Amino acid sequence: MNTSPSTPTTDDTEEKNAADRTAAAPDATKKAGLAEDAVPADVAPGVTPSDVTAMDVAATDAAAEDGPEAELEPDPYDEAEATAAAGVGTGAAAVVAAGLGIVSLSGAWTGRVAAERETLIGQIKTSGGGSAAQQISEIYGDAWHSTALVNGLFALLALIVGVFVLVRPAFGAPSLHPQAGWVRSVATAGIALGVLGLLISVGMYLDLFVALPSAAGG
Repeated sequence: MNTSPSTPTTDDTEEKNAADRTAAAPDATKKAGLAEDAVPADVAPGVTPSDVTAMDVAATDAAAEDGPEAELEPDPYDEAEATAAAGVGTGAAAVVAAGLGIVSLSGAWTGRVAAERETLIGQIKTSGGGSAAQQISEIYGDAWHSTALVNGLFALLALIVGVFVLVRPAFGAPSLHPQAGWVRSVATAGIALGVLGLLISVGMYLDLFVALPSAAGG
């Protein structure tokens, strides 16, 4: 009696493999159906669920970057340009303040023109005759006072512009960069010159420094 195990034939092996493939086919078909259901209908054919997930993550990141927080973050280039423009304006104003202060002390052509006009008017008024005191007042005194008035106006402008430059950073949008030191120095010099010029002009106008000539026996 032959008790050795029988060796499977080629036909039996092929039948077994066919049965395994038939059993695995429904599972593959089911997985494919699930994958197709996971892909949105508006996505192009051939896109896998992993591709859809990657696109969703990228869209979420882009939305986060373009969200309200991104809009609130200032642009460094725009801020640098605004700071540079503001620095140029305040620097120029500081130089103008110092220049006006110097003019208030040294005098300007406008003051000379005003003085000459008053002198001419005084000569016209006293051409028909008048006392010496009247001639001094009309010809010399009015011209002197006109010069002091014009210089005082320049001094007042220097004072106003200098103060504006110093207090400008306290108004408007705050800046990350402080005001340049030379701008504050020049503006302070303009204020000092303006105050000094204003005091001198007031003294000239009130005849505190140099009194008008007296008409002895006039």
